Amino acid sequence: MKWSLLISLTCFVNGYLSAQPAEELVQKIKTKLGSVDDYAADAKLKTNVAFIKAPIANIKVYFKKPDKLKIVNKSGISFIPKGSMNVNLSNIFMNTRGFDVIDVGRDDATSLRVIKLLPKEDTSEVVLSTLYIDEKNLLIRKSRTTTKENGTYQLDMNYGKYSNFGLPDKIIFSFNTKEYKLPKGVTLDYDNGSKKSGQALKNRKGTVEIDYTNYVINKGAGNIK
Repeated sequence: MKWSLLISLTCFVNGYLSAQPAEELVQKIKTKLGSVDDYAADAKLKTNVAFIKAPIANIKVYFKKPDKLKIVNKSGISFIPKGSMNVNLSNIFMNTRGFDVIDVGRDDATSLRVIKLLPKEDTSEVVLSTLYIDEKNLLIRKSRTTTKENGTYQLDMNYGKYSNFGLPDKIIFSFNTKEYKLPKGVTLDYDNGSKKSGQALKNRKGTVEIDYTNYVINKGAGNIK
C-alpha cells in the first residue's frame, strides 16, 4: 500500500515537473513553424456542406512567410470559408505577444496539452483560440478559434512525413454554415432539391477537408499577391 502510494506520488511529481511552461511551449512551436519560409503543396479538397454541390478538387496550395496563402483550383471555384485561410498554422502565432497565454492543463481523453490564447487588444478580430498540443512532438493536433465576424471554427490536423516542419498531411476545417457569408460576386451551385434547403440547411456544421500529397518546402512558393 505504502509503495503504491509512493510510486503514484512520484509519477505525479515527475509529470508535473516535466510539463513545460505554457509560454515556453508556445514559443517552441512558433519557432518550429517559423522554420518554413514558403511551400508549394499538391492537395485534394473535399467540401462537405449540405446546401452546396462541390466535387472533390485537385488544388495547389502556396504559402509564403509570414501570412500569405493562396489556394488554386484550376477546374473552377472551390467553396472555402474565409476563416479556412488560416490553415497555415503560423497565423495563430503571428501576434503571440498580443496574447495572454493561459495553461488549461491536459485533455483527459487525449492527454494533449491545452493552452488558450486570449488577445490583449479589444480590437482583435480573434476573441479566443484554444490549442490542443502534442507536447512531445511540438505539434498542434487541434485548434478552436472564436472570432467576432466569422463565428467559431475548428482545425483538426493529422501529421506524417512533414511533421518535422509542423506541416500536416491532412486538415479538417469545421465551421457553422449559418455564420458563413458568401463573398461579393461569388456564386455557387446550390442544391435546392429538398424543401429543407436554404436557411434550414445553412444552420448546420460544414467541413472542408484538405489532403496534402506533396510539399516542396523552402524552395520558393512563386508569386503570391
